Amino acid sequence: MKKKITMKEIARELDVSISTVSKALNNSSEISQDTIDKVQAFAKLYNYKPNNIALSLKNKKTKNIAVIIPEIVHHFFTMIISGIEHKANELGYNVIVCLSNESFAKEVINMETMANGSIDGFLLSLSKETLLKKDFHHLREVINQGMPLVMFDRISDEIYCDKVIIDDARASYNTVKHLVYSGCNRIALLTTPDYVSVGKLRTSGYINALMDEGIEIDEKLIVKIDKIEELEEKVKVLFDTQTFDAVFGVNELYAVVAMREAHNRGFKIPQQMSFVGFSDGILSKYAYPTLTTVVQHGYEMGQKAAKMLIDRLENEDDDGSYKTDVIKTSILQRESTKPI
Repeated sequence: MKKKITMKEIARELDVSISTVSKALNNSSEISQDTIDKVQAFAKLYNYKPNNIALSLKNKKTKNIAVIIPEIVHHFFTMIISGIEHKANELGYNVIVCLSNESFAKEVINMETMANGSIDGFLLSLSKETLLKKDFHHLREVINQGMPLVMFDRISDEIYCDKVIIDDARASYNTVKHLVYSGCNRIALLTTPDYVSVGKLRTSGYINALMDEGIEIDEKLIVKIDKIEELEEKVKVLFDTQTFDAVFGVNELYAVVAMREAHNRGFKIPQQMSFVGFSDGILSKYAYPTLTTVVQHGYEMGQKAAKMLIDRLENEDDDGSYKTDVIKTSILQRESTKPI
């Protein structure tokens, strides 16, 4: 079976413009019959089929943008959506939110469904399954058809587009340093598998901070959690088999579940054990004791991502270059850690 190709690849192979290919495929009278026959024969040979994405052209503005997020249970993503909506509405655009539920197939379906002419561009945070599969064909297809894409939080360096992120490694590094300076030296890490971009970076920051402080890395204190269903059991195993005086969770749920386990085992917090999580959500504010967190400023991230996409949509003189905005994080001290 011959591979499927894009309109952009047909144009490159035949040394014509994408516009010429599009017109030839639609039997436009503006194109010579010889060019039409040549383009259509090449497209048939390589099994080219127009798709929904090709129907959504930049000159047919809908004033709608689509946001695809992996989940909505985390406060961080709800804040991002809030920031996106506020900025988009301010600039005259509507927002349609879709969930991938951490599924590659659902992410692809969402993009293909939304790119039927009803939206102008995409804002996307990648699902875990997409990151695991490293299959980004749907993103490349969007970009090849001229539809703007902005990625945020979970991204891929393989895709050339605008991005908004935090410095995950630096944020993790600073947090571990904070714990060390408060007197902790056996710090457990609850993280994700390395294929999840943010988890990998936060693990890297954790390791680098311990090395810089001259603390030996104990791999048994690094617990990688793939599915939420594993969380409680892996936390219990950690407490059963290891000794430590702090827990750093790469999200607030991991940290709160570990803190509850410490409560159940009679540890005094933060006198005997400290806890820090990522993202300043509802769980962090109402946990007992309240949880020290890395504040990711999700609302600001959402606003920046929306502005970046809409600027791309409104800019007629696009030079083809892309940029990455980095949101600075901060540590919000609460009751779960000892003051420095």
